[in-house]
Amino acid sequence: MSFRIVRSSKFRHIFGQPLKREQCYDNIRITSNSWDSSFCAVNPKFLAIVIEAAGGGAFMVLPLHKTGRIEPNYPLVTGHRGPVLDIVWCPFNDNVIASGSEDGIVRVWQIPDGGLVRPLTDPIVELIGHQRRVGLVLWHPTANNVLLSASADLKILIWNVGTAETLCSLTHPDLIWSVSWNWEGSRIVTTCKDKKIRIYDPRSGDMEQEAMGHEGAKPQKAIFLRNGLLFTTGFSRMSERQYSLRSEVAIAEPIVLEELDTSNGILSPIYDPDVNLLYLTAKGDSNIRYFEITDEPPFVHYISTYQSTEPQRGVGHMPKRGCDVHMCEIARLFKLHTKGFCEVITFTVPRKSELFQDDLYPDTLADTPAMSAEEWAGGKDSDPVLMSLKDGYKPKAQEFKLSKSKSNILDRMPSKAREKTEGVPKEKLDEIMEEIRKLKGTILKQEVRIRELEKRIEEAPRSTDLEGGQNQVNNNHHEPPVNILVDEV
Repeated sequence: MSFRIVRSSKFRHIFGQPLKREQCYDNIRITSNSWDSSFCAVNPKFLAIVIEAAGGGAFMVLPLHKTGRIEPNYPLVTGHRGPVLDIVWCPFNDNVIASGSEDGIVRVWQIPDGGLVRPLTDPIVELIGHQRRVGLVLWHPTANNVLLSASADLKILIWNVGTAETLCSLTHPDLIWSVSWNWEGSRIVTTCKDKKIRIYDPRSGDMEQEAMGHEGAKPQKAIFLRNGLLFTTGFSRMSERQYSLRSEVAIAEPIVLEELDTSNGILSPIYDPDVNLLYLTAKGDSNIRYFEITDEPPFVHYISTYQSTEPQRGVGHMPKRGCDVHMCEIARLFKLHTKGFCEVITFTVPRKSELFQDDLYPDTLADTPAMSAEEWAGGKDSDPVLMSLKDGYKPKAQEFKLSKSKSNILDRMPSKAREKTEGVPKEKLDEIMEEIRKLKGTILKQEVRIRELEKRIEEAPRSTDLEGGQNQVNNNHHEPPVNILVDEV
């Protein structure tokens, strides 16, 4: 009788590989803050890392291609008055990033395409509403300009960034540990210090589900999966690390509850909704476990572990549209080391064919919103806009717009919040280019003339020697000397 020992899966041979040191990012003063955050955010254009800064909070934004050793005086984003605790890129504009800080203010920044050439101190929007530190910020997955923030004042605020208005406020009984949107952004799930998992309607503020989560006293986290299930991480009563899978309609009864180990790092799930892969990372760990979630028992299937020797301070996750489909790269993680180094780790599925692998790359999240903030606040729900990676990702022209319906928005913004570059007329541009061409021609002629003069200078001593020898011969024959002229230089 034949039977299958190993479960069949196209991701069974996925493996992680770190890039060479010169392809990573070095000499970065990574923050030593003890807050449980990734301290790292990445998209197909930029890498942002929270750094250690005196006199307030700061983070660094690097173009992805700027690898290697970073200069100590590289310009920073330095507008916060307290340490930065969380950063997140807008899913619909790769130049816009939001940050939360201990100063209790959420700030939204616009990064120029080429990166920063001078320190950025003025945000495009300041969202003021929390009374204590803001430890978590999260963009809405389908609606444009909708941002969620969670604070130590036990409140979750949902903002319309375009008008700086609060759309909804949710109060919790204790410190909020994690928040996650569901697939279409119609629900949020939260975990709290009271060990409970809650599901809310983010527009009305109504709590729809509440149940005890993991029994341990240490922080636990919960995220929505694409199929509506909940994946949670936490600790047992005996401080063993656990993960669980729960139904959205019955969160009190786990479908799956598994123990991992006895380490004390807080597990943070990174979820890939395209292929239902899930990566577990933790601050202080040196390995990354990854799983596949299916509809077949035991539902959460362990695949493998990426192992290294250096512990991590945080891990950032590249959106799928930033992965290399030609190399069958299924994920790219950015691991922050404790020694000022950001290591890039690629996860690849080995394939012999060089053709596009449709089974590895179903349509993924696009950088286009499905609706506006006003439509979402009015009750509209929509699945995210998807895009194909078959022809490669082509970024669209992006512009962040503030709503003009609120006249006081610009009054609250600094006078130099956003620099604008005026367009250069075509006639003026042609004139400048013609002048540049003339200057290049003049420089070329001068270089030729300089080379000719240098050559004549080198030949001058030899000509002088010949003149002396000829005069000596002429004197011996009692003939008048013959002068050999040397060109003047």
